[in-house]
Amino acid sequence: MSTSWSRWLGAEAAAREDAGLTRRLRSRPVDDPTIDLAGNDYLGLARSPVVKQAAADAALAWGAGAGASRLVTGTLEVHTDLEDEFAARLGQPSALVLSTGYHANLAVVTALADRSTRVISDAHIHASLVDGTRLSRARLTVVPHSDIGAVADGLASATAAGERTVVLAESVYSVLGDAAPLTELAELCEQHDALLVVDEAHGLGVHGPGLVASLGLAGHPHVVVTVTLSKALGSQGGAVLGPTALREHLVNRARPFIFDTGLAPASAAGALAALRELTARPELAAVVRDRVRELAEALGVAVPAGAVLSVPMSSPGAAVAAQQTAAERGLYIGCFRPPSVPDGISRLRITANAAIPAHAWARAVATLVDLVEEHR
Repeated sequence: MSTSWSRWLGAEAAAREDAGLTRRLRSRPVDDPTIDLAGNDYLGLARSPVVKQAAADAALAWGAGAGASRLVTGTLEVHTDLEDEFAARLGQPSALVLSTGYHANLAVVTALADRSTRVISDAHIHASLVDGTRLSRARLTVVPHSDIGAVADGLASATAAGERTVVLAESVYSVLGDAAPLTELAELCEQHDALLVVDEAHGLGVHGPGLVASLGLAGHPHVVVTVTLSKALGSQGGAVLGPTALREHLVNRARPFIFDTGLAPASAAGALAALRELTARPELAAVVRDRVRELAEALGVAVPAGAVLSVPMSSPGAAVAAQQTAAERGLYIGCFRPPSVPDGISRLRITANAAIPAHAWARAVATLVDLVEEHR
């Protein structure tokens, strides 16, 4: 690498280190005894024997990969089965499966919005929706978090200008853990003939079929849902759910779908088995909600609507130090640091998991109470 690029990379690394923002990859062995309270496998289905067997069977039947893009020969029966069952269980007319949840959000925003479109975005939406909006080149209005009045003002302005409008929200926000005012947002979008895109990444599974379905908004003509298969479903991939006309539009216009290899058959089959487990075993979601409530009360923070608990810390350095101490005591926890947090406040990120044995969970809660007291 040239000297000028080496100098620039070195300066960037030094600035990250000085600010306490350096991130590093750490390999995890298959027999790791550390309790994982950092991952997104909320229901513990990634290691479910039923889910693992379904994934293994699909890999043996279809091979390691789909072999092509979905529009060539990469649409397999397992994809169609997953899409059909997803739509049925979430109460939606249709579903389209993509290789990641990130791609699902990129696909729906870039295929719906262009320079003639207004996008009204909650300040706390996920990076994938932010990136989709940037790529779409739509006119962007960022509103304060869950501010219904600001959304109403933005919609009124867009309506007066004759703009097609997309409103972006998450059902459960991953940083603060709060639920979006979905009913009110859907009503506003209906009044202004706008489209509400709801990312259910942290709602699906923890709230059964997700908050959109739980609130009676599934199939609403002004609501589109995106989901990830890598959190509560313990697999990998993403999907967009909504009207059949939208699905056909994405198949023909969404570049993250058209130019990508189809989801690996093992991931699709694993997600389908997990979706069935989620439906057959509602007690898993109840355990997650009970555990996150217990931990929030023990740490003295608000009970979140999802499985992710955020504990504010005084600085990025304090958050990282607490994370390292937790690892030394047998717990994996995450931490939010700028620029990943929209309000600039560093937090510990702790996720509840239904598969952790009761005695291990009790030890984890006690350890976290001591740890937070030390570092906060």
